[in-house]
Amino acid sequence: MRQGHRLLRPMSVLAKDFLMPEDTRRPRGASRSAERSALVADVLRGRDRSHSRVRLRVQGESMLPALWPGNTVEIEACSHKNVQSGEILLALRDGRFFLHRLVASQSNGFVLRGDSMPGPDPQYPPEALLGRLVRSEGKARRFFAPKWYRAVGMLLCHCSVARRLALRLHRRQERTSAPELRSVPSL
Repeated sequence: MRQGHRLLRPMSVLAKDFLMPEDTRRPRGASRSAERSALVADVLRGRDRSHSRVRLRVQGESMLPALWPGNTVEIEACSHKNVQSGEILLALRDGRFFLHRLVASQSNGFVLRGDSMPGPDPQYPPEALLGRLVRSEGKARRFFAPKWYRAVGMLLCHCSVARRLALRLHRRQERTSAPELRSVPSL
C-alpha cells in the first residue's frame, strides 16, 4: 500500500498485520470441509450413540503404518469413559478430524498421538471425542497398537526417504489391486 492512498475496504486488527482485506475468503473447499466435519460430528453425537457409525476416507499420513492415505475406515460412536489406551479414536478440533491413537485419558480430557508423529497432540476436552475405529477396509477387529507400529511409525516420521518409499509402494499396490475391487458387484 502506498502512502497517501486510502484503503477502500476496512481492515480488521488481525488483517492489518498481514495486509489482507477484511472480506478475504478462505481457500476453496475449506468451508465445505468444516461443514462435513460438523455433519459427521452431529451424527456421532446423535440421540442413539450406541448405534451411530460413519465411514470416512483417511487423508493424512500421521497414522502410518496402521492407516494409509485412501483407506476407508468405519467409526463407531463411543463415550470418553469407554475407551482404552492404544485404541484409535476420532476427535474434532477446530473443524478438523484427527484419527489418532489414545495415549492418556483423564477426567478433564484425553491425549492422542499419531503413530508416525514425533509428539502427542495437545490435550483434547472430553466433548471432542467422536468415536473409535472399528473397521478398516474389511478388517473387523479392535485397533490396538502392535508394538512394532510405533517403531515403524517413528522410522517413517524421521526418515523422509523411508516414508516416500513406503507411500510409493503402497500406491503401486493399490493400483494393481484396484481392478479387483471394482469388479465386485455392489449389494
